[in-house]
Amino acid sequence: MHKDTDAPMALASTSISIHHHHHPHLILPSKPSLLQSQLFAPFSHKPPPVARSKLDVSLSVAFNPSGNFDLTLTGEDQEDSWSVHAHLSKEEGDEADRLIMLQGYFKDQQVAPPLPPTKGRFDIVINNDLIRRLDLSPVEAIAGSSSPTNVESRKLLDQTVGFTINYEREDPHDPRELSEFPDIRLWFVRLDASYPWFPVVLDWRAGELARYAAMLVPHQISTRLGIVFNPEALELFVLNKAFHVYSWLKQQELPKPRLKTQDMARMLGFGLDEALFDLIDQCPLHPS
Repeated sequence: MHKDTDAPMALASTSISIHHHHHPHLILPSKPSLLQSQLFAPFSHKPPPVARSKLDVSLSVAFNPSGNFDLTLTGEDQEDSWSVHAHLSKEEGDEADRLIMLQGYFKDQQVAPPLPPTKGRFDIVINNDLIRRLDLSPVEAIAGSSSPTNVESRKLLDQTVGFTINYEREDPHDPRELSEFPDIRLWFVRLDASYPWFPVVLDWRAGELARYAAMLVPHQISTRLGIVFNPEALELFVLNKAFHVYSWLKQQELPKPRLKTQDMARMLGFGLDEALFDLIDQCPLHPS
């Protein structure tokens, strides 16, 4: 496993498909996942020919603060390029040629700039005072005190939700990102405990799901890679959200709850098998 000096927690020990709106899925093999099984595994499809070599590749997956994927092939900064941390077995005579091919494939890919917020979405604005008091009133204003009605739920899903965090630092020169402040993270912990289904209504395309995950999942900030999640913690987060989101969508009688939950997992790089939903149906979170 490659260790980046900027982000020692960066490397995911899984086979992960990189989902991008304008480019094909890019898949590279790596070591088995902590929770890899027939029910839950990193999202993958048939790899492109260039990814079928016998390279020992460790793939690092990270979101930058805007929520886009940021990958690297050499460990060096490359403008407008995907990057992947790759390990080559020195015993393989033609591996260098394969790496050059792979490197060329990724250099042709350009990371799209973050998409703007979805028009007409609900914006939740929080500040230091609300954060200090763990006040969820801005969320309650659009989602109710516990769970919205079926009609309100449909509206939240259609219009999506985003956050505006007006946080004044005690030290204006404090270099930390918002997801590194304990009081902000505690506010999001309370939000997630009160509304565990909330990730499904976020404005995914504008990066809100990645930013939300950063508030709850252990990570480090790299100047080159952005927000770099602990891969095992991210897997647990996705599984936890699968249980809550799927159950809530069914409870609200919203269409295609399995597909919506699978789409959410894909946004974080994981695939959910139908058998997992069958298991949740057999052991519901809130038996009636």
